[in-house]
Amino acid sequence: MALDGVVLDIDGTLVLSNDIHARAWVEAFANHGYDVSFEQVRPLMGMGGDQLIPKLFAELSEEAEPGKTIASEHKELVLNKYRPQLKPTAGARALVEKLLAADLHVIVATSASDRELSVMLKVADVEDLLTETTTSSDAENSKPAPDIVQAALDKAQLDPDRVVMLADTPYDIEAAGKAGVKVIAVRSGGFSDQDLAGAIAIYDDPADLLHHYDRSPLGQAAAV
Repeated sequence: MALDGVVLDIDGTLVLSNDIHARAWVEAFANHGYDVSFEQVRPLMGMGGDQLIPKLFAELSEEAEPGKTIASEHKELVLNKYRPQLKPTAGARALVEKLLAADLHVIVATSASDRELSVMLKVADVEDLLTETTTSSDAENSKPAPDIVQAALDKAQLDPDRVVMLADTPYDIEAAGKAGVKVIAVRSGGFSDQDLAGAIAIYDDPADLLHHYDRSPLGQAAAV
């Protein structure tokens, strides 16, 4: 498989943020009288709020109150209260540098807002490297809908057959699959290999992928 580009997820892939997002959702729901446990929320990380909120509480929506405020409070908690706890995944910057050095067209596809993405890129120490992005504002529906992956393909003018996505959740794999894109998964998002079974390869984190780069689908594609 010859490759022209890489669609890159951020949360869980370049930043260790999934546990923090889950805690922020629990707190935001609790602030409005909705009792949900960390264990209930954590497996849904990778979904955008538009998908997650009604999944947990069928009567709520991100479009109407109180769901709208809950979603907003979740973002504020992540960006303010929990921001000091955000850390890059091992090898995050080095992997992005490697992808760019390999002349791959790298574009970010995330369900995060532009403001959230700006923070996450800084945490991952890649804000100077990743300038082409697609966020929640570019997609009608978040993952596992394919909208954000399709938006990235369209913006970068990439053929899905000549792209891989680097990501960390089953919802990324589902979204990418619907857009015709294969996924290389990392375990840094906290999902099991069984959860990530749809990926063409699985590595511990960006550093592990970098360590095995030449034998990875990325390295194999470069050799074609």
